[in-house]
Amino acid sequence: MKALPAGLKASLASGVTTLCWCWRVTRRDGTQMGFTDHDRDVVFDGTTFEAASGFSASEINESVGLGVDNLEVSGALSSTRLTEEDLSAGFYDDAEVELYRVDWQSPENRVLMRTGSIGEVSRSGLAFKAEVRGLAHYLQQTKGRLYQYTCDADLGDSRCTVNLNSASYLGQGSVLEFESSRRFTAALLGGFPNDFFSRGLLEFTNGPALGQKLEVKAHVKRNGVITIECWEPVREPLTDGVTFDVRAGCDKSLTTCRTKFSNADNFRGFPHMPGNDFLASHATRPGSRR
Repeated sequence: MKALPAGLKASLASGVTTLCWCWRVTRRDGTQMGFTDHDRDVVFDGTTFEAASGFSASEINESVGLGVDNLEVSGALSSTRLTEEDLSAGFYDDAEVELYRVDWQSPENRVLMRTGSIGEVSRSGLAFKAEVRGLAHYLQQTKGRLYQYTCDADLGDSRCTVNLNSASYLGQGSVLEFESSRRFTAALLGGFPNDFFSRGLLEFTNGPALGQKLEVKAHVKRNGVITIECWEPVREPLTDGVTFDVRAGCDKSLTTCRTKFSNADNFRGFPHMPGNDFLASHATRPGSRR
């Protein structure tokens, strides 16, 4: 149940309402922006909610219990602060969203309707749709450790301890030619073997994609030609010659941990756990065939 400010109650009771929706988006890098469906900017809590930004919202679906509530925000990329490049680069993934119902004549008369985070974002030309998930969706995410063959540590974190900034695991290179927004040929320093950077992390160090980090899908070295493919697209415009840092990848297996990183003592999986063959086995007499 929402607690309405006295001024908002009086406005609603008058029969003549001056209400609008306001969205405040806080990205994981701390950048904060406000948008409204009103035809003039609305200001409160130190945030200017930009008008004429093309935002509209669907009905809010709420459920009893721990079901995930959601709504859908749609709009056009008409705001100078909301760009297609930033959306495609993932800057708004899991960004915090606050949705207010506001009396635009007296913005102090407002009520917070929903707090959530941005989920799936789809784009078509200059239009976009963003799913706003309720806080309950965090309860559906895996917490704690998993009993599994493979390692559950992130390569280079405090549990793994591998130093990814050492020359043995860090490559520095430049793009020779973009074949697509996710695939390019590269000049790479160091004699790194084929597949060394697959599942690793690539970060651009200059150009339009400066600071963008992408997971490497494939690193192929064939006949002296190095090709790198990422899971997500590189921020446009695609400019040949941009430089990047790329760090080694790991397939989370004990063999890779031992041979590639000499780090088996810090392996965080359970490689000797019994599998399905053990569960299906049965006792036999000595010398008998199974």
